[in-house]
Order: sequence, then C-alpha cells, then structure tokens
Amino acid sequence: MDAAERDLRLEMLNSLLTTPHRKLEDVAEIHAIMLELDPIFYGHLGVWYQKQGDVRDHKEVFVAHLLTSPLPEHREAGFVMLREFAPYQVGRIVDFMKRHRGKVPRCARTAVTRYLRDREKNTQFFDRAALRGRKALKHLYATLHVRPSDRANAILFKDKPPEDSLAYLVKRLAKAETPADQAALIVEHQIPYPIAVGAVKQLTPTVLVALINAMTPQEVINNLKSLKQRGAMDCVQVKALIDEKLQKAQTSDRVSAYKARVAAEVAGVDRSTTAQLERVTDEQVKKRGKISQSTALLVDKSGSMHQALEVGKRLAALISGITDADLFVYAFDTMPYEIKARGKELSDWERAFQHLHAGGGTSIGCAVEAMRAKKQSVEQIILVTDEGENNAPYFTSTYQSYCREFGVMPNVTIVKVGYAYDWLETQGKQKQIPIETVTFNGDYYSLPNVVPLLSRPSRLELLMEILDSPLPVRDDQ
Repeated sequence: MDAAERDLRLEMLNSLLTTPHRKLEDVAEIHAIMLELDPIFYGHLGVWYQKQGDVRDHKEVFVAHLLTSPLPEHREAGFVMLREFAPYQVGRIVDFMKRHRGKVPRCARTAVTRYLRDREKNTQFFDRAALRGRKALKHLYATLHVRPSDRANAILFKDKPPEDSLAYLVKRLAKAETPADQAALIVEHQIPYPIAVGAVKQLTPTVLVALINAMTPQEVINNLKSLKQRGAMDCVQVKALIDEKLQKAQTSDRVSAYKARVAAEVAGVDRSTTAQLERVTDEQVKKRGKISQSTALLVDKSGSMHQALEVGKRLAALISGITDADLFVYAFDTMPYEIKARGKELSDWERAFQHLHAGGGTSIGCAVEAMRAKKQSVEQIILVTDEGENNAPYFTSTYQSYCREFGVMPNVTIVKVGYAYDWLETQGKQKQIPIETVTFNGDYYSLPNVVPLLSRPSRLELLMEILDSPLPVRDDQ
C-alpha cells in the first residue's frame, strides 16, 4: 500500500468514530465515497465492522450500500448480513436505499421478502418481533408490497390476533385480575418488558421479578432508568436479580460495549451498580482486542481543552481495563503532570483527574521529555489534543530524542478534539514520525471504536486483518 492508499483506508476507519444517532444521512456521503474509491476494501470493512463495531447506524448503512453495490459479491454479502437486524433496522435500511441510493434493487427486495418469510415460519419469533416492532414490520410489508401470511395479516393489519399469539396474551395480561396472575403470564410466555410494563396495572415486586427474569442482559441495561423509577432498586430481591443479569452481561455476545457506561450516567444508579456497569463495558471492550504494547496517554490541559480532559479520563479507563502492558498517563500544558489512578474503573480515573483544570500554554513535548527523564519506554503514544503547540520543548524534536535514547519508534495516534487543525501531524510526517489521527466528534459512545487502532501492532496489520474478513455467501440458493 502506498501512503495515499493507507491514508484513505485509515480515513474510512476514522469516519466510523462518528455516531449519527439514527440520522443516517449524516454518514451517507462518506460511505458513498468509500464504496466508490475502494469498493474491495469497503466490502471487507463492512463485514469486519459488523462483528467488531458498536454503532448500529454504520452497520445499517454498510448493508444498504452492499445491497445496492454494482459488485455481485457485495450484494450477496448484504443479503446474508440483513438477517441479523431487527425489523426496525431493516425498515431503516430500506428507507435509506430509497432516499440515498435511489432504488431498492431486486436482490434487496428478495432479501427483505426472505427475511419476512423466515420470521413468519417461526411463530414465536414472529410474535415477539411483531410486539417490539409492529410499526416497522407493517412498513416493510407495505412499502415493498409483500403479501403477509394470514397469521401475520391478522396480527399486524386486522388487529385480530389468534389465541395462540403473543399479541393476544398481552390483551389477557391487561385484563388479569391480580399481580400474581400477571406475573404468571409474564413468566410463562416471556412477555417483553417494554410491552408488559404498559399493560400491567401495578408493578409489584412479584411482577418486577417476572419481568426481569424475562429480560436479556442488554434489555436490563437499556431499561435501568425505567426500572429504577418503578422502585426495582429499592427491593432487595429485585435488585439481586438485576445484579445477576448485569453479571451475565459481562460475557454476553449481544451487549453493546459502551451502552452500559452510558446507562450508568443516564439512570443515576448507586455506586455499586455503576461499578458493575463499568465492568460490563470493560469486559465487552476486551472482545475488541487486548492492548499488549506499552502505551503513553498524553492529555492536553492547556486553555480551552476541557473536552480533552474528559476524553482523556475515559480513554484512560478504557485502556487500563484491557492492557497487559505498562500505561503511563500525563496531562500537560507547559509542564507535565503524571496521573496515577488507584483502580481501573472510570470513577477511579475521575478522582485522579479531578483537580486538573484547562488553562495555560501548550508544550506537547514536555510530557515526552518527562517520560525520557523517568526512563519510561513505550511502543505507542496517544495524544488527546487540538494539535496546537506554542511553547518549547516541541513534540517533534523531543520525540526524535526519545527514539534515539531508547532505540524505539512509537506509533503516534492523535485523538483530535475541539477546534482541531493539522499542524502537529504535518510537522510529524515531515520528520517521518508514524502518525495517524482520529477525530472525536463529542460522542463518548464511539470511543470503543478506537480500540482496534490501539490493540494491533501496526495500522497496516489492522488493515490487513480487515481485508482478511471473508464476505459471507448465501447458502439458500
């Protein structure tokens, strides 16, 4: 790969750090450019991201572009990947294709029709999908003119669900006389929490236990705020059940890495539950890769760098939880401040950062000089900064001195925050310093996407790993 190609492909990875929050048009252009400029890499990146990525919006846009790609192997891969999405996501993929790709090609229509028919064949699966995504399923049938089965038609369009359907049981749940009767129905038929909570008359501890037993670990995390508001945290038995679900979330394959940490902030749960949620995040992030290289995290605390401090503490928590090697953390303005936490949780790093405030000039090189003086040798350096530098020692010169003294050439990843520009990376590349950049757009949910960049020995190795991700092939033709 020449330098230009490497830059293009790394820019593709960088773009995945954005989280559009259901506004797929925000990432439509960059995906279209990726597909046009390097269709082969784009296809493999879509498959790789389906397994390694966290942002569902990007996964949806990948499949939409694969299904409308001129490459037949792309269309086949998109056909297979579509099966993994929930109905509301398939609906968004179809709408995206219409709006941004200008078509829903025959292969995509066939894929969606096969998706619907597969769910109709499994009545239990279809019933749960109809409860959770009734509007989305109706939209799919209607917008692509797919004729529903008699059972699907009765549930979705005629509102006359058969007695063996989950929709009919929800109506029974609303009419149940006592909380015990309601709990029995929830347990027997595994009625989902978002549906049941709107149907039951009174959320007693008995009903809450039944609801939580029926929930997946991810559903418990998603509904923590609602559970807390309904008194679930105040009952010892119910709280113990929630803790058990959070324990299972650490090893579940269907839990989003950073949602647990976000849930802790949104729900306002107690300290012990927050710690559990942070452990869920750490364990899920580990699946993205372990960091085996010694690492320095250098955080800009100069004037206006409030956001850099916030990003820095979160990156410190993320990295410390998945590294097997040394981690040195410094904040800097015109002098370096080494930061040490007593644990690996976000709360530990928040305490370690709590007395640091943004202000002063900027000397990125001063942190590197401090590491040189303390004989702290690392294999990679992460800079959280806007790339401004107005005081000596300057980064490029101290980096070169550091390399000569320790006989190393650390990879440098710049996490750009605030109103960043490219001064530092331009200076570094002129000196042949191995520098890559990622741009943080203000969404902490996207930070785990940095892990693959840090856990591979080189950027080239990461790119080759992506290219080695095989495109899935249909097995039902």
